[in-house]
Amino acid sequence: MSRILHSSYYLHHDVVFLAKDLIGKTLCTRINSKLTCGVITETEAYAGEGDKASHAYGGRRTNRTEVMYSQGGVSYVYLCYGIHRLFNIVTNQQDVPHAILIRAIWPIEGVDEVLKRRGAAKLTNNLCVGPGKVTQALGIDLQHNNLPLNGKQIWLRDDGFKVKKADIHTGPRIGVDYAGLDAKLPYRFWTTEYELFKH
Repeated sequence: MSRILHSSYYLHHDVVFLAKDLIGKTLCTRINSKLTCGVITETEAYAGEGDKASHAYGGRRTNRTEVMYSQGGVSYVYLCYGIHRLFNIVTNQQDVPHAILIRAIWPIEGVDEVLKRRGAAKLTNNLCVGPGKVTQALGIDLQHNNLPLNGKQIWLRDDGFKVKKADIHTGPRIGVDYAGLDAKLPYRFWTTEYELFKH
């Protein structure tokens, strides 16, 4: 049975645990009256002020990062390299700037709209692999920053997909070489659509 994740879900103190637990959950949007949903297949955890890869490292607070200090359960959407919109989930208590980047999904609802947004003719393995592809597929833009994740535009569901521990892979995050040793932390989690649906 499908259920929307309760706001308390995002308050968990361990962002790495949540990043792994989100594998198999469903991210949904209703943008311009178009419903699109995808099962989350790849995430990255960013552990706040002590994590050199985090936008909040060292307690950095700017107009862009201030949303990270909100109580968990809101969106953090930012522009990367002036091109890609990246969607993150803010977690933990207020003033603890933890966040989880959604790197990949497998579309399960509104697939025709996803294909249209992505300019594709059919569903392929890498159609929504990459955080910029995720936001494009789901219609997420900068105006969807700092929205509640149980609202009318963006929400997350538990649809009962059970991903075995052995089918969730772990490795270092992508594109954070500037973070030194923190770049090697095993904070990225992923599975494949085959592993997701084979059971």
